[in-house]
Amino acid sequence: MQIYRIDHVAQVTPDLDAQVALLSGLFGFWHVRSWDAPGEGVRGARLEIPGSRGQAWEVVAPAGEGSSLRTWLDEHGGRPGLHHVGAEVPDLEAVQAELEVRGIKATDGARGRWLEASLSPPEHGPGVLWRLRGPGSLDMCGDSPAASAVSSTAGTAPPDGPSLGIVALDHICQAFHDRDELARWYHDLAGFVQVWRTADEEHPDMADLVLNIPGSAICWEVIMPRGEDSFIERFLAKGGPGAHHVTFEVSDWDAAMAACAHHGTPTFDDEEGVTDGAAWRHTFVHPKHTGGVLVQLFWEERPGVWVRSDKVPPRWT
Repeated sequence: MQIYRIDHVAQVTPDLDAQVALLSGLFGFWHVRSWDAPGEGVRGARLEIPGSRGQAWEVVAPAGEGSSLRTWLDEHGGRPGLHHVGAEVPDLEAVQAELEVRGIKATDGARGRWLEASLSPPEHGPGVLWRLRGPGSLDMCGDSPAASAVSSTAGTAPPDGPSLGIVALDHICQAFHDRDELARWYHDLAGFVQVWRTADEEHPDMADLVLNIPGSAICWEVIMPRGEDSFIERFLAKGGPGAHHVTFEVSDWDAAMAACAHHGTPTFDDEEGVTDGAAWRHTFVHPKHTGGVLVQLFWEERPGVWVRSDKVPPRWT
């Protein structure tokens, strides 16, 4: 199978309006449209990520009786979080056949318009949920006859006040017990190509690598535990091999930190350095301040001096 474009990252929230306001204000995402499909148990909104070259951020919330999203929230203690990564594939039927051969169970979505499946090795339990659609399909969320458009605000400016100044969604990071096993799996399954890795002994409690998703501007990072009492081991024990964090690049570090202060959003594990004479900085925002997703922010004085996998993620579980 082939993934040739990441379409969106989607998160679940119990309060759609509040989450859209957070993403529009602090993050500076542009609200494109909202929809309501109580028959399918979902309300949602699609927001454009500045500089993302076609990738969007979607927020979904339970609607109506018996919503699967309500079940998801209940299973996660009512806490919001990352729900799935949406992507396009050339042939949806071929993808389904390939997944079946590999023992991955996919679920049909909305009359066969898309499939949902974890693309991680099935013997290790659920990983990151992917929503895959074929060519020529409409948006994967909110495009069914049962979904009514609530608003369409494409081209409108975000709310007043400073935002983070995000210029790109850089990568998604997944925790897994063995980085090389997952890298081989993703390469064989979907053609992901390794572009960076840290030395085995570089960090006492972790090792990582970065994979390029062919045709996509977004990369995929894999972090694995090393040594005793690794924070990644605790993360895996708590929730399995899921998404650990999402990373955005900002254009102006001081402006981004000023926006965090304006919105009352603390950061942690700040780090800065100089590589080949050019400065870089990065920090993290806790999930309780982002609607359930650990967010990493970075800035670099010159492209390429901040290497995503060379900067240790926070000891957050």
